[in-house]
Amino acid sequence: MTKVADLRVAAVQSNIIWQNVDGNLAYLSNLLSPLSGSTDIIVLPEMFSTGFTMNPSVVTPNEQEITLLWMKNMAADFSSAVCGSIVFCEKEKYYNRFIWVDENGNYSFYDKQHLFSFAGEHLHYTSGNEKTVIKYKGWRILPQICYDLRFSESSMNVLGHYDILLYVANFPSARQYAWDHLLIARAIENQSYTIGVNRVGKDGNNHDYGGGSVILSYDGIPLSTAGKEEQIITYSLCFDDQMAFREQFPFLRDIKVFG
Repeated sequence: MTKVADLRVAAVQSNIIWQNVDGNLAYLSNLLSPLSGSTDIIVLPEMFSTGFTMNPSVVTPNEQEITLLWMKNMAADFSSAVCGSIVFCEKEKYYNRFIWVDENGNYSFYDKQHLFSFAGEHLHYTSGNEKTVIKYKGWRILPQICYDLRFSESSMNVLGHYDILLYVANFPSARQYAWDHLLIARAIENQSYTIGVNRVGKDGNNHDYGGGSVILSYDGIPLSTAGKEEQIITYSLCFDDQMAFREQFPFLRDIKVFG
């Protein structure tokens, strides 16, 4: 069996300029520059080019294409996969879509399944209905978006079908406790490296975001943590360590799917 190499992850806890695609892409280009050639995956927050907007039409078709091209160029220039969620329009429907682009220009995507009805997200966006498992350098990655975190069935790791659980979010400071503890719970119950990438700053609705991005081990232990300010945290994940832990404690085989 081919050995799976360690995976270097960079979680980008950034501020976001409200509904300003060009401004955010320029800002991130500068912010990410120290990562060039030093990481395998660069993870950006939810709706990293606009903030969590309920006005999806603010993103023009041209800006959508510019964002995808920017991700492709960054991935190629940095020799890294680049991912995060954006406002995405397809067939006259809007999605909160997680986009993954690797250094070879290969795309994968996941549409947010649990829309945040408390803020009316379901009135402006269409929910996804499929899970996506991304295969990259021998690893299997399950992307999730913000509100998905509250629903354990969304990330259920039946028979260990993924190795990394990845959340991108605009999780407000008012619910920071839930963010911190649900991430730990998801890591423990799924015996999976879990990465949570949140934003900081205030959005156009004056909601405050307190960061708290984190990279957790397969048993819920923090490996790298961010505070409340803009910050990039990194860690190198070890595939063999996680597999050994799952073999020692084979809890995933006892998961039961009801309903």
